[in-house]
Amino acid sequence: MKFLTYATPDDLRTPQLGVLLGDKVIDLAVARTWAQGARSVPAEDLPASLIELIYAGQPTWNYTQSLLNALEGEHLPHLKGANRKPVSYNVNQVMIYPPMTRLGSLRDFYAFEAHVTAAFAIRGREVPPEWHQFPVFYFSNPNAIYGPGETIPYPSYTQALDYELEVACVIARPGIDIPAESAEEYIFGYTIFNDWSARDIQQMEMRVGLGPAKGKDFASSFGPWIVTSDELADRAASRPGVYDLEMTARVNGQERSRGNWKDIHYSFGEMIARASAGTYLLPGDVIGSGTVGTGCLLEMTKGEGPWLEPGDQVELEIERLGKLVNRVGKQVTIAGT
Repeated sequence: MKFLTYATPDDLRTPQLGVLLGDKVIDLAVARTWAQGARSVPAEDLPASLIELIYAGQPTWNYTQSLLNALEGEHLPHLKGANRKPVSYNVNQVMIYPPMTRLGSLRDFYAFEAHVTAAFAIRGREVPPEWHQFPVFYFSNPNAIYGPGETIPYPSYTQALDYELEVACVIARPGIDIPAESAEEYIFGYTIFNDWSARDIQQMEMRVGLGPAKGKDFASSFGPWIVTSDELADRAASRPGVYDLEMTARVNGQERSRGNWKDIHYSFGEMIARASAGTYLLPGDVIGSGTVGTGCLLEMTKGEGPWLEPGDQVELEIERLGKLVNRVGKQVTIAGT
């Protein structure tokens, strides 16, 4: 399934929970009323938001799948539910929000060796041996989340704005000390993730031996939907949480980055095992992979730029996961600086 949060043209301020079926967004609440009458599907409560659905657990996910099964073979544009409301909308008719507008926590790892090697080489350093011993991560800001189509703020304090092409997973259920080999049982789904970065500030902060902080916490974007792992099963690689899927980034329509999820050094299973060591992961927590090799301007320009500018359009695409498109906003300057 592909879960998303969207709003209809007649009420753009009210986000709703939906599922993408082909090029149609299914209104789950309306689909339930249609399926109850037309297919005798039992009536069950459905959560109003994705985070509530994740917390509801497997029985609710199974019920959602039963609604989609009932729609198979139907001519979706003709279907109406209670009060003659449409069951579906064309995906290009709706406004797509971030799948979740607020996250429980946001961890971002450093899992692609090609990116790690290139980033250290730019600084004239070898990769530390500790990187090969265990996956490392930092916490980012779960309250600075942007969805597809939204404008990304250009912080006043940077002159080196960059994108990062990543994949992320969303945690499905609570767990502590989760073994890597069973970690996929704790993954609700996957999505595209852009870890926007202020490279000049990030570099200065990390010279102190702490961070990144202001170099990262102003914006993260993800979406357009969260894809459950069964949709990816035929592209599974050799380890849990690794798939053979191409990843690309374009700036103003020009390809700047290309990689593949399968090239990741640490699998999501290994990342989840590390993140859950001695502490609980909770439903709705998000774990980012870190940048795929070549997946940022830092790598592609060897740290020299040019960087993103106001008005630039950044498009991240991962096979099966869709496209995440954002535009860079105007830089706001502060008087006296």
